[in-house]
Amino acid sequence: MSYSIGQVSEKLSISPYTLRYYDKEGLLPFVDRNDAGRRRFKDNDFNFLEVIMCLKEADVPVKQIGDFIDLCMTGDTTLQARYDFLTEHEQALEKKMAQLQHTLDFLRWKKWYYKTALQAGTESIHYLPGTNHVDPAVHVEFEKLVANGASPEELGKLA
Repeated sequence: MSYSIGQVSEKLSISPYTLRYYDKEGLLPFVDRNDAGRRRFKDNDFNFLEVIMCLKEADVPVKQIGDFIDLCMTGDTTLQARYDFLTEHEQALEKKMAQLQHTLDFLRWKKWYYKTALQAGTESIHYLPGTNHVDPAVHVEFEKLVANGASPEELGKLA
């Protein structure tokens, strides 16, 4: 079966402009053209498009995606290079996810901190006596709640 750029756009929820940009950047060497020069996508092209979209979601630069597509188009002699490429980007994505998890954990800690301050009517409940410095034991208390299974929703609810 053959699909127009509009049909592919609708099916994948990406704009025709984006597909044209990918083509201009060399990411779509597998796409055929009809006699009028219009792009005609085949069923198998969706496999490549899925890879492109996945790599974009992983923040892989367009140039590198193009290099990967070139490797794919070359054939079996590039299997190891393709595997290595994906391994490298998998590791980068895992590192980014760990950084984001750390950021999310900190945000949840601060929400809990402010929630408990709101309940008490003052932030000073978290301070070391006679100072305006946060008592490290307060963070330990939060960590214990998390370790004991308190969900983010439970931690964020005002009583």
